[in-house]
Amino acid sequence: MEDLIIEIMNNYGYIGIGLLILIENLFPPIPSEIILTFGGFMTIDTDMSIWGVIIASTLGSLIGAIILYYIGKILNKERLIKIVKSKYGKFLRVKPKDIEKADKWFDEKGNKTVFFCRFIPVVRSLISIPAGMSEMPLIKFILYTTFGSAIWNSVLVFVGAFAGDKKDYILNIIDNISHVVLILIVLIFIIFIYKFYKSRTKKNSE
Repeated sequence: MEDLIIEIMNNYGYIGIGLLILIENLFPPIPSEIILTFGGFMTIDTDMSIWGVIIASTLGSLIGAIILYYIGKILNKERLIKIVKSKYGKFLRVKPKDIEKADKWFDEKGNKTVFFCRFIPVVRSLISIPAGMSEMPLIKFILYTTFGSAIWNSVLVFVGAFAGDKKDYILNIIDNISHVVLILIVLIFIIFIYKFYKSRTKKNSE
């Protein structure tokens, strides 16, 4: 994976970095931490600049996020409610009012959520889908996504640029942190699903 990332960056420069980050947004398991840190490393030995890498990666993040935003727009609230009301809805065990509540919550908290989720692995990509589903204004979505992505990208690029000969050590730390965060996200998701179904079962039995 690391060799492929370096090869793409060497061959295509800023365009390669932007493309890699775009793909990372659409396929979260590809680690942006490694891509951006390598981008920072390469500003030492190539003609690429730190700000050039930050701009290219932020554009890649934004384009990927907009694609997911429109996927969420296609899977809008009305379509989800129709699915829930159909014969397939009983398998989902979700009621129309649950979707309405989730949509209302995102309308109230969506701006902050889109911004702060840009700092969380995996979630920073997936958050674009509910933003589209709740029809968050595109301009607001672009602004919060750009600012959040720019901060995240800048931190990792600067870490890479100033790591110097400690490259392997820095990558190892980032890799370990990513794994821990991912495990925590999975655990939180499992707990959320468990509590959700437990509450639904309790309500249905009443």
